[in-house]
Formats: sequence, structure tokens, C-alpha cells
Amino acid sequence: MTSVAPAGNRLEGKTCLVTGAGSGIGRATATRFVAEGATVVFTDIDEEAARAAAEATGSERAIAVKIDVTDEASVAGAYHEVAQRGLALDVIVSNAGIQLFGQDAPAADLSLEVWERTVRTNLTGAFLTLKHGVRALLGRGGSIIQTGSPTVFMNSGAGFTAYTASKGGTHGLIRVIAADYAKHGIRANVVIPGFTITGMVSPVADDQEVISELLARVPLGRPGRPEDLEGVMLYLASDDSAYSTGGFFVADGGMSTL
Repeated sequence: MTSVAPAGNRLEGKTCLVTGAGSGIGRATATRFVAEGATVVFTDIDEEAARAAAEATGSERAIAVKIDVTDEASVAGAYHEVAQRGLALDVIVSNAGIQLFGQDAPAADLSLEVWERTVRTNLTGAFLTLKHGVRALLGRGGSIIQTGSPTVFMNSGAGFTAYTASKGGTHGLIRVIAADYAKHGIRANVVIPGFTITGMVSPVADDQEVISELLARVPLGRPGRPEDLEGVMLYLASDDSAYSTGGFFVADGGMSTL
């Protein structure tokens, strides 16, 4: 990805933290936030990927920090590093996640190891990110954005027991956070992408049969791109969404209509 051209100033003066920002939707979102005037902390378990993504913006307002969302010490350490830099967060995007194609399976066939690895990353990782994220926002308010999944609502989740259950958990987590912390000026919402071409789906990217089957469930007739999520992420990060909390914002090419 090349250096991003300025797109506006809707996030001018805000500081944002994005997990999973080394690639895919996280990288596209973090890059757009920089273009909109924000200072953005690109976090990822792959520190080199986070650094490359931040440097590609060509902006000094893009900062890379390593985080392992499954490890509370790592999560707490990342937030501490942000504070040590003198930055006060306004927006947290909990985006890091995995989907284990070829390993996730119907419940009777699912191994405990795959279940635990998926839930540990997707659900426990979101919990730890937002536990410490809420603490960072208390006293100033802000916006929390969680990347969800349409598999929670529809039959496209069939066969992905661990992934669907973990994502369903994040949807519930956000609703509770929205209810608990609205009085503190903290908003929390879920963004639901559809089938999006990212590194996470690389195991099936060259399987035309699988791709054709997936696209048959997308009324717009094409897979999503990470950039397709930028607009809704930007809306929820900005003051334009000041009255939105506890909501589900869908950008799935129409998948959830079928």
C-alpha cells in the first residue's frame, strides 16, 4: 500500500488505536484514520507488519506498537506505551481476529484446540482489548468499534462453529459495554463485514469452487475489499455518530439479506 493522500479532517485532533492493523481491514481502517487527521496507533502481533503499515502512510501521526490480544500483560503494556507517549485515546477499534479454514468444523467434529485458539483470539482478545480500552476512555468518553461477522445471523456460519460462536460473543460484549458505559460518554458499536479478501481468507482464495459458492451469497456479486469498510469505520469513529451506540452496522454486500 502506498502513502495515503489526505482525504479530509473528520478525525482531526483524535487519537485512535486499531488492533490487527498490520493487514486487511485493520490496516485499511488505520490508514484512513490517519488520512482524516487522526494520530493512529497501529497495533498487531506482527510488529514488523504494524510498522510497515504505519510507515506506508508517510505520516508522523502513525505509530506502531506490538500487541498480543490473547495476553493481558501485552495488552496492558500496549496501552501503557500509548500513555507514556503522552497520547490520550478517543477511539478504539477491536479488529484482531482469526478464522481457521480447514480446521473449524461442525461441533461434533471440532477439536478442543481449535475451539480454544479461536475463542482465545477472537473473544478473549476482544475482551482484553476493551477491558483496558474502556479504562483508557473513562473520564473523557470516546468510541469503541468491534469488527463482527454476519455468520452470527445467517447460515453462512455453518461449519464454522468456533468462529461463529466467538464472533457472537463479541456482539454480546459490545451490547453490554454500550449499556454499562453510555453514562460515561463511551459509545460501542459493531461493524459487520461480509466475505472480504484479506490474509485471513488466503487458505481458500485460490479455490474457485469455494469462492463461487461464497459469491453466490453476495447480492452485489463481488467480494468485499478492506477499503469497503473504511467509510462505516470512519462514521463510527467521528462525531457524526455521537448518538449511535449498541448498534450493528452492516457492510457485507447484502449477504445478510439472503
